[in-house]
Amino acid sequence: MKEERPEMEEEIIQQLRSKATELLLREEWMESIKLYSQLVSLCQQQLSENHDKFDSDGVSKLRKTLRLALSNLAEARSRLGYFSEALEDCDRAIDIESTHFKTHLCKGKILLNLNRYTGASDCFKTALLHLQGNEHSEILNGYLERCKRLEFQSRTGTIDLSDWVLSGFRGKSPELAEFIGAVQIKRSEKSGRGLFATKDIEAGTLLLFTKAVATVRGILPEPDEDSDSAESARLVMWKEFIEKVFAAAARCKRTRGLISTLLGGEDEESLSVPDISLFRPETGELFFPEEKVDDMGRLINALDVNCLTEDATSAKVLGKNCDYYGVGLWILASFINHSCDPNARRLHIGDHLVAHASKDIKAGDEITFAYFDVLLPLNKRNEMSKTWGFYCKCKRCRFEEEINSRGEIKEIELALERGSGSDMGNVVVRLEEIMRRWMIKGKEKGYLRASYWAAFSGAYGSENSMRRWGRRIPAAEAVAECVTEAVGGDERVLRVAIEGVRKRGGGVFEMERALKLGRCVYGKVVKKQALRALLELQRS
Repeated sequence: MKEERPEMEEEIIQQLRSKATELLLREEWMESIKLYSQLVSLCQQQLSENHDKFDSDGVSKLRKTLRLALSNLAEARSRLGYFSEALEDCDRAIDIESTHFKTHLCKGKILLNLNRYTGASDCFKTALLHLQGNEHSEILNGYLERCKRLEFQSRTGTIDLSDWVLSGFRGKSPELAEFIGAVQIKRSEKSGRGLFATKDIEAGTLLLFTKAVATVRGILPEPDEDSDSAESARLVMWKEFIEKVFAAAARCKRTRGLISTLLGGEDEESLSVPDISLFRPETGELFFPEEKVDDMGRLINALDVNCLTEDATSAKVLGKNCDYYGVGLWILASFINHSCDPNARRLHIGDHLVAHASKDIKAGDEITFAYFDVLLPLNKRNEMSKTWGFYCKCKRCRFEEEINSRGEIKEIELALERGSGSDMGNVVVRLEEIMRRWMIKGKEKGYLRASYWAAFSGAYGSENSMRRWGRRIPAAEAVAECVTEAVGGDERVLRVAIEGVRKRGGGVFEMERALKLGRCVYGKVVKKQALRALLELQRS
């Protein structure tokens, strides 16, 4: 009979196990990780160095202790977001006992957090096979249903937020998958690299949805009330945001690798063009070299250029976060450049960003957002682009540069700047007459109507203007459609269109036109009834 394990070693193992379990139950994750790591090392040492001193029962007992320690270590690490190490712990535990229910459940939850839905589903099915009794069957079936739903979203790019919208955004934000549509990253004539469509895309179609690496939100003081306090609050949030991104990079090799695609020198042309497959969750970590994101200066510069605010002109926050100022890092969306002729918008739902086509996009076209308000004349847009550090050379800006050399357009700009609400009808009528005379049609007409949108909005909002100018001011719905076709969906344009339909007592056909414009603003994320509810909010 083999020599029994020394009592001192057995006592140390039991003490470590007891204390680590206590810390785990108290959700003191970091401390429990330290003790479970010690316990794993001690068990491995005993099995390696003293294997011949144990009988079969002793070895079996020690292996069981090691398996439980690895499983609990994986649980603690996953709670802190150390998913890579947690998966390794799960695999080591499964190597010891392939039928251990708790380890398969833990691994499934980790893979679900990593958006690897098929692998997560396989783990939950295995756990269900080895379940003793029915205590956890309902939980496992719930996880399997989540995997099925999220895998469908990830594969098809189809989501339905109708129930949530119709409930008035009550409860938590809906859980969303990671989805990448018909897009790829290429060199851009606009700036550095950009996101491009690989096939024709209809307005409203979802292009991608992705979860933030990190977000920070808060209520900011009104700048007009206390500009110093507002700026101080922004700086505090910015510092917290940087710390969160740095921590996320430290925890996950894949996150480090994806962030590294944003880092580079001063010359954007020297940046490599990453393959879109790197951003798909199933890629995992195998294709990422061991990157370090330890240069805080480079990281801050990258975040300054690539972070997005949730309350941007081309974005809409749905749900409880709409009252907050929010900033976040959504890496793939960071590759989308600006255009004054944008073709995409984004919705923010919880920590997810959902990008959709705000007008029809042709295969090969670059996908673009509006970084600032594009319902402004060219000179105003040029001033805003300077604050972003670039000069927009989109098709619209080039067209307006040529048009603006004509004196009559300058007169329109001056009239717009001097005019009050009651004078906007005059500005609209003069602009429409100029476009007729110059035979400006199609998108180019939409460009100019977008540039002088303030005049159209003011005229439609003034009963005096509408009575005075009558049919010389085109119908609000027609102008809204023209502007949307030219520069994509915009809430302000949609609001005018809906009000125009309401005033005219529009029927089914008119409402269908409004719903089409609504798809350009919100994308295809809700069914008609819920979209009508969103459109009703535009009237308030």
